[in-house]
Amino acid sequence: MTTPMMNQYLNIKSSYPEALVFYRMGDFYELFFEDAKIASHDLNITLTTRGKHLDESIPMCGVPFHSADGYINTLIKKGHKVAVCEQTESPQDAKKRGYKSIVKREVVRLITAGTITEDNLLSNDKSNFLVSLNELHNELAISWAEISTGDFYVKSLKIDDLPSLISRIKPKELLIPAFLLEKTIHLISLQRNNITTLNRSSFNTQNAQKRLLDHFKVNSLKGFGDFSHSMIGAMGSII
Repeated sequence: MTTPMMNQYLNIKSSYPEALVFYRMGDFYELFFEDAKIASHDLNITLTTRGKHLDESIPMCGVPFHSADGYINTLIKKGHKVAVCEQTESPQDAKKRGYKSIVKREVVRLITAGTITEDNLLSNDKSNFLVSLNELHNELAISWAEISTGDFYVKSLKIDDLPSLISRIKPKELLIPAFLLEKTIHLISLQRNNITTLNRSSFNTQNAQKRLLDHFKVNSLKGFGDFSHSMIGAMGSII
């Protein structure tokens, strides 16, 4: 029988299948199942077990919340994504909903190589660009942003120019639709775990434009320049 807490964890994990979920339990972030095995190996910390699921012992490991940044940094450098799941209410508030009610939790931050903003996780002498590549109507567009500083760029390019531009930007993470990855993977000098494939809706022009307008709090993008639909899709996927 699955406990209410483990049901909560499994529901949260199902929304972040590609990330290691740091599940807050008091003064620790705990990891379970395959996440725990990976973190235990890559962080060189003890793997234990907690209870059972489907009659099998549940692998578990944990790190203190006050020193979690160092562990997260190590995992990011090894190519992982980390979903930070916090307690969003106190145990006292949970009890008000019923004696056996568990504390509410939710993911408050998804940390990837290209979305780091914490000073202690960033390098002082290297950029931390998140790059997006999009293609629409046979036009290739690339956008790149340094989230910690707000620098944001976009341009159209020929596919033959992609290797040199990627080499110059040195992205920490690349966002790309699956169909385009198959077409360009041989031109991208990045490790596979630094490439994040997104569905086409993330690059949809209308959706992307709305995200950009909302983000910059404007009614039109004209004040920033003239952008093709492919360029808007690339920028919007980063937002």
